Amino acid sequence: MILLGAIAGVHGVRGEVKVKSFTADPLAIATYGPLYDDAGRKFELKLAQKAAKDTIVIAKIDGIVDRNAAEALKGTRLYASRDALPAIEDQNEFYASDLIGLRVEDRAGRNLGKVVDLADYGAGDIIAIAGGPDGDFELPFADRFVPVVDLAAEKIVVDLPEDFFTAKPVGEEEERGGD
Repeated sequence: MILLGAIAGVHGVRGEVKVKSFTADPLAIATYGPLYDDAGRKFELKLAQKAAKDTIVIAKIDGIVDRNAAEALKGTRLYASRDALPAIEDQNEFYASDLIGLRVEDRAGRNLGKVVDLADYGAGDIIAIAGGPDGDFELPFADRFVPVVDLAAEKIVVDLPEDFFTAKPVGEEEERGGD
């Protein structure tokens, strides 16, 4: 299942919801057929308006007829089956979920673990890596740190600063006293 959006809030009093869409075209979220939540409940979205404000669309969900019912859905994550999504033709494009489980290596080919998550906390995508000899860590998912994504070889290559695993985190530097 691929995460396509989340119910961010309510709109009005007739059961409409605000949906944060994670699709390239926010309005496309309603074109993938039924969506499902974490528990497997089915949601049929019908766009109430033909416009999106940034990544938010207004939708009506079958069976949700009032504000209270809509409010109860706030925070619900919406997924589509992977086979409902279009195939990707370009070698340089992929779905974020394609990265989960890929082997992670540095430029020298040293194993650093596997990709366990790709999340966006508002300032850009962050890739989480776990199970390597140096422990778990996160990196910005940007060309500077992740120059190679090779789905065919089932790996990504990361470019880390030399002191990445030995530098002290910000705020833990040794304090220097004045003379």
